[in-house]
Amino acid sequence: MNNKIMKLTVLLLVVGMFGYFYFNMANKADIPRVGDPAPDFELENLDGEMERLSDYKGQVIFLNYFATWCVPCVDEAPELEAFEKEYGDQYKLLIIDRGETRERVKKFTEKHDVGSSTYLFDYNSKVSKMYGVLKQPESFVIDKEGVIREYIQGPVTKMELYNFVSKYD
Repeated sequence: MNNKIMKLTVLLLVVGMFGYFYFNMANKADIPRVGDPAPDFELENLDGEMERLSDYKGQVIFLNYFATWCVPCVDEAPELEAFEKEYGDQYKLLIIDRGETRERVKKFTEKHDVGSSTYLFDYNSKVSKMYGVLKQPESFVIDKEGVIREYIQGPVTKMELYNFVSKYD
């Protein structure tokens, strides 16, 4: 009897593992990869106005996922600000906050003097899920035709960011 229970338990574990991996692989197929079109979205900015990714078609875009409590994001913020000030007229920097309030992000930008960039709010993480973003900072370079060309995990410096985007100018 104990042998049958053990075999049944092992069988159920194996079937469960296959189901888990199948489910995850099936869902990941919908996540855009490098070379795929970037999914369009509409999010609210710091001023409460709606902005769409497609508003910037024809420009190279650096899409960055951020949170005020994320230590690498805090360290990266001055680098993004420096990039915005030097190259903002050539490339579009969009910083997407995941799940925080506008007031919290506004206080962050004032405290760290990093308010030049465009901050967008993914309150319900819908856009993060569309892009398969699980943590921050995570970033994407989107070319002028709206195709994802680079995927970056972790913080970047101003020069690294420039090197990523300038390839697609």
